Amino acid sequence: MRIFARKSLQQTMYTKEELLTAFEGYMRSIAFPSEPDALYEPIRYALDNGGKRLRPLLLLMACNVFEEDVTSAMPGAAAVEVFHNFTLLHDDIMDNSSVRRGKPTVHRKWGENSAILSGDAMMIYAYKLLEGLPAEVLPKVFRIFNDTSLKVCEGQQYDMDFELLEQVSMDEYIKMISLKTAVLLAGALAIGAVMGGASDKDTASLYTFGMELGLAFQIQDDLLDCYGTQEAFGKPVGGDILEGKKTYLITSAMEKADQTTRLRLGGLMHNREMLDGEKVSRVLAIYDELGVRALAEESVKLHTDRAVAALEGLSVTSERTGCLKTLAISLTGRSR
Repeated sequence: MRIFARKSLQQTMYTKEELLTAFEGYMRSIAFPSEPDALYEPIRYALDNGGKRLRPLLLLMACNVFEEDVTSAMPGAAAVEVFHNFTLLHDDIMDNSSVRRGKPTVHRKWGENSAILSGDAMMIYAYKLLEGLPAEVLPKVFRIFNDTSLKVCEGQQYDMDFELLEQVSMDEYIKMISLKTAVLLAGALAIGAVMGGASDKDTASLYTFGMELGLAFQIQDDLLDCYGTQEAFGKPVGGDILEGKKTYLITSAMEKADQTTRLRLGGLMHNREMLDGEKVSRVLAIYDELGVRALAEESVKLHTDRAVAALEGLSVTSERTGCLKTLAISLTGRSR
C-alpha cells in the first residue's frame, strides 16, 4: 500500500515533516500483543515516549535520495527505531538513569526485570519487522543490521569499561562513541540507501556521512549534559559528571590539565559524598578554566563539516541531498 502521493524524482523530495508524519502513522499501525501486559506495556511506553525518531528519519531520507516511493523502507525504519529504544531500556539500567525524555525510565516504572525482558522482546521484534522488507534486499540489510547491532553492544561495553579507568585517551573515547552512537546512524543511512537501490559507492558515502554526523551529535550531547537545560536535554543536566561517565569534556580536561588539576578533577569525579549540585558546579569550573567547552564546540563543527563533505561524493544532484545537509546542521547546533 502506498502511503505517499506520487512525485517524480525531478520534483520536490519529501520533507522531514512528511516523512516523520508517515513514519508515525506506520508505528501506530504496529499491533503489539496485548498480553502479557507486563511485557508489552513497557514497550509501548518506550516507543510512545517522545524522541526525535532520528534514526528512522535518516533511513527514510537516505532511501528518498535515490527512490521516489519510500513505502517499502518503512519496516526497516521501524526495526531500527525499535532496536534503538531496546538499547535505551538496557542503557538506562546500566547507567542507573531515572529520567528519559522527561519521563520516568522503564526500569523505574516497572522494575529492572521487566525492563530487561521487555528490551529483549524489542530486539526480537526488530527482526520480526525486518521480515517485511522485499526479499531481494534482505541479505544485504541483515548484514548491515547485524554488524551495526553488534558494534553498538561493543560500544556500550567500552563505555562501561571506561568508568573504571581514571583516564582514557581521546582516540579511545572517539572509538567508543563511534561504536555506541555513530554506527547506528550510519547503519540506518546505509540500510536506507540499499532500500533506495543505491550503488555500493553511494551507500559507503552515506555510511561515512552517518559516522561523522554521529560523532558530532554525541559530542554535542556531551556539551548539552553540562551546559544545556533540562527542558532542552530531556534529563537532568550534569548526569554524566555524577555518574563518572567518560565524555569529550572530561577526556579533553584530563589531557589538558597539569598533574595537580588532574588529581583535583579525579577526586571530584570519584567523590560520592559531595552534594550533586556542588559537585557539578566544581567540575564545570575546572572545565571553564581549561577551555574544554570551546574545544568540544570546535570538534562538533569539524565532524559536521566532514559529514556535509561526504554528501558531495554522492552520484546525485545537490538538491537531492539538501534535506540531509540541513538536518545535519540543525542536529549539531541544537538549542541549549
